[in-house]
Amino acid sequence: MDGMTDSVLKVEKLVKDYGDYRAVDNISFEIKKGQILGLLGPNGAGKTTTIQILVGITNMSSGKISYFGKDFQKYRQASLQRINSTSAYNTLLGRITVMENMMTFAGLYRVKDRRKKITELLERFEVSHLAQNRYQELSAGERTRVNLAKSLLNDPELLLMDEPTASLDPDIADKTLAWVEQLRSQHNVSILFTSHNMSEVEQICDDVIFLDRGKIVSQGSPADHTKKFDKVEIALTFKAPYERIIKILDSKKLSYQSHETGRVSIYSPKEEAAVIIAELVDAGIKISNTQIHQPDLKQVFIDIARNRK
Repeated sequence: MDGMTDSVLKVEKLVKDYGDYRAVDNISFEIKKGQILGLLGPNGAGKTTTIQILVGITNMSSGKISYFGKDFQKYRQASLQRINSTSAYNTLLGRITVMENMMTFAGLYRVKDRRKKITELLERFEVSHLAQNRYQELSAGERTRVNLAKSLLNDPELLLMDEPTASLDPDIADKTLAWVEQLRSQHNVSILFTSHNMSEVEQICDDVIFLDRGKIVSQGSPADHTKKFDKVEIALTFKAPYERIIKILDSKKLSYQSHETGRVSIYSPKEEAAVIIAELVDAGIKISNTQIHQPDLKQVFIDIARNRK
């Protein structure tokens, strides 16, 4: 009955230290069966380190990890047989072919009818024609798709996905997201998902954790995060010297993101948006277009990244 437990992964007070540097700082979370959990944060927040600990590549300094209700340290091999991972930052063996890589991992996972399973997976990710190519000869996008195929070899109950759509063309990235949703809907697979693409996260994740400097700074559904965020994005197109509007924004200590010359996004409390626009007009800024966007995960991410202490 262990496999039917509602808790697929439970992380309790996880810590990872590298000398005096704390990469993961006392984080706790849980993934239920069939749940997709997003793990987000700026570069260096601790996302990849956390996943490396969860798949046994890196040892934790303290804390507890449980898979399917059992302690990972005590039942390491049994746990690893039931999970898998894919990452844009990990590579397979470069000097052997894609098929040889897949056969090697299929052996480690004790996959039955290996060649048939591999062929089906390579076809799913449209890389069948690369089966006899050496892995090191593949492009970044091709490697990502092969890695995704590898991650399904053992029909995992939990999949840890670290930037799975990085280096993918938009059409393949869309297909990958559709496949992720299919995995959950048809097979009830649980997924831990990291990405810098906030629209992807909003599309597929049930809950989201934001990490910053190794700590959880916000946790909840995508809607929960945006409800707590009281700012809107004021997207302006203007006809004025770029340096002039930036000087005004800096003097008012406003949070903003500059785009190409003539466009800027300003982040302000909802009730101050109209006042800010009026002040810019009064200052002689000729605004040709204004759009006010309600909060989304992208704004939450930017706010966390820009307010790091």
